[in-house]
Amino acid sequence: MLLTSIPFFREVIVMSFRCEHCGWADNEIQSAGTIRPDGTVYTARVLDRSDLDRQIVRSPSCEIVIPEFQLTLPPSTRGQLTTVEGLIRDVVADLNMDQPLRRIQDEESYNKIQTLIDGLKEIFVDDEDEDGEVEVGKASQKDKPMPPITIKLDDPAGNSFIEFVDSMADPKWNLRTYQRSLEQNVALGLVAPPEESEAPEKKVVEEGANGEPVPNEEIFVFHGVCSSCGHPLDTMMKKVNIPYFKDVFIMSTNCDRCGYRDNEVKSGAAISEQGKRIILKVEDREDLSRDILKSETAGLTIPEIDLVLTHGTLGGRFTTVEGILEQIYEELSEKLFSASDSIDDSKTNFVTFLKSLKEVKNAERSFTLILDDPLANSYLQNLYAPDPDPNMTVELYDRTWQQNEDLGLNDMKVEGYEEPEKEEQEKEKGEAKTEEVVETQKS
Repeated sequence: MLLTSIPFFREVIVMSFRCEHCGWADNEIQSAGTIRPDGTVYTARVLDRSDLDRQIVRSPSCEIVIPEFQLTLPPSTRGQLTTVEGLIRDVVADLNMDQPLRRIQDEESYNKIQTLIDGLKEIFVDDEDEDGEVEVGKASQKDKPMPPITIKLDDPAGNSFIEFVDSMADPKWNLRTYQRSLEQNVALGLVAPPEESEAPEKKVVEEGANGEPVPNEEIFVFHGVCSSCGHPLDTMMKKVNIPYFKDVFIMSTNCDRCGYRDNEVKSGAAISEQGKRIILKVEDREDLSRDILKSETAGLTIPEIDLVLTHGTLGGRFTTVEGILEQIYEELSEKLFSASDSIDDSKTNFVTFLKSLKEVKNAERSFTLILDDPLANSYLQNLYAPDPDPNMTVELYDRTWQQNEDLGLNDMKVEGYEEPEKEEQEKEKGEAKTEEVVETQKS
């Protein structure tokens, strides 16, 4: 049993056991610190064989996901200290264990699992034959391209870790924190499970109930189907009042079958006569915790790193500054690394940009965030409200004709829209009377 410290992580206890009589061995790791206040999600992109040497600390509460193979490793009963390659080899060994029996009892499951095993075997290098000898005259697997994969460590306790290269600005590595749910706190033993009688009741109102306005305490349900797998699901909608701003509608969709998730925010107020531009000077991590409502018509700009999101990008979002920067980073990094398993010269500038974006979302450098919304439906939390915020500037401006045209406002008429219809009806009546007079004169 050894107490050791992992750089940039924490102290852990490594326990190793081996029986000299039967050969059974076991390795386990436990955290020597306290449970973190937030859960953590570590993401590493394994693009070449050097990434297989990244160390992994897996706590008993950690769930590991490899989306390229639709593989999820649930929380285990013990911790583990290994590498990416060691983790994949353990998975292959566990899957291979019952394959001979599956081949006889369930051939369909055998074929699916064997396809997964063959795909995982292409990741790590193994030039030995079944007898443990290196095959002569056969091309080494080191020369074969490795399929790129993504490894995500989701740990509600925050006691898991995956190694980065050189520094935390590693573009293949990412860390995201989140607040634990009540169920996760109960599973970790941090809080007692609530009594059924004391559990708060969630009042759900079906869509279109009596046609009345939506009170803040009510949740509306819209039945539909998942756009990804076609499975029936419900979209939850709730009206929320944001202090010093306006009412908004938050809609959330979650598919239990395929894991598809979507969250959108819609304005619950009238269209503003002017557009709004919010300029925030972010100087420390406290500014990253500000609430931000980005409507589907808003654009976002960070001049220091040349980041420009056009109006409508990412849709409507109600999150924090850190949360929206995290989402931008994940979207851009997935598009960069999903095309190939290596980074060529044409992607060098983009990799440099991702490093700058990571520094920004980690508050390692100050930057300016500009939120421009022609409909003024976006919001950025004022920490000094109702007093002015010294780090934030709000500008109102008149929309241009082209902006109104793009938003469909030029052809929108909310007053006197019945007059042309009335004039048309009177004109038709006049023509009808004229025809009657003419027929009477003829007769």
